[in-house]
Amino acid sequence: MKVLRPFVLIATFILIVGLACSVNLTDTPTEAPATAEPVAPVEKATDEPVAPVVQPEPPAEPAQPEPTAEPVAPAAQQEFFTEEFDQDPQWYYEVVQGDSTSDVDQATYSFDFGRMIFDILERELYAYYLYEGNSYENVRVDINVENRGVNTQQVSLICRNSDEGWYEFAVQSDGLWELYAVSDGYNRIANGGSTAVKQGKAINQYALVCDGEKLSFFINGVEPKTSPYVERKYALRRGNVGFAISSRSATPVKMEVDWFQISQP
Repeated sequence: MKVLRPFVLIATFILIVGLACSVNLTDTPTEAPATAEPVAPVEKATDEPVAPVVQPEPPAEPAQPEPTAEPVAPAAQQEFFTEEFDQDPQWYYEVVQGDSTSDVDQATYSFDFGRMIFDILERELYAYYLYEGNSYENVRVDINVENRGVNTQQVSLICRNSDEGWYEFAVQSDGLWELYAVSDGYNRIANGGSTAVKQGKAINQYALVCDGEKLSFFINGVEPKTSPYVERKYALRRGNVGFAISSRSATPVKMEVDWFQISQP
């Protein structure tokens, strides 16, 4: 039924048109056709020049900002620098037990007034802070520390720290010092004493230089007689640098590190 419906409508329409035509032919008188009025001739258009189409100019590109000075790489990406501890540099931290009865959680650190502050409440705890951003073969490290606790503590400087071990120069508050090659244990390779250490609540500066086979060390700018020490037995080649703050027989240990410097030897 849907297919046939259009054809029925067309037939009906034709029938109606036919009847209408028959009515007009029989009932309506024929009138004379009206004469057409003359049409004015159309003037031929002249060939006027056509205005060229103007293409819109592309929008101007936004102005590029003028280059600024390249940002200085943070200390964590530099090779030689001085860390002043204005904020946490987030280096590697680990506490080693010299006494198995001591709790490593009793060695903590914080940052305040541009200093790294160590608080150690139990004996024989060695708090290491190592910079892992670069590996060094020949390097010098310096540290500036102030004692704010008991006069029984130790400050160490480390170079060539790797899976093979490291070298460590350790200075005690009483003026005794030791040089270690830490490889399968703490191996003391040199030791002595120095009157250059400032005891009590005082500020001290220590330095360690690892340059080829020579290990040099300084206490407040004074180099002990056994420095430089020529080390060939362990022959540690390269690695990270850092420092350690340690408690010995008395606590509490409170040490403030003002700055730590890594430089060429």
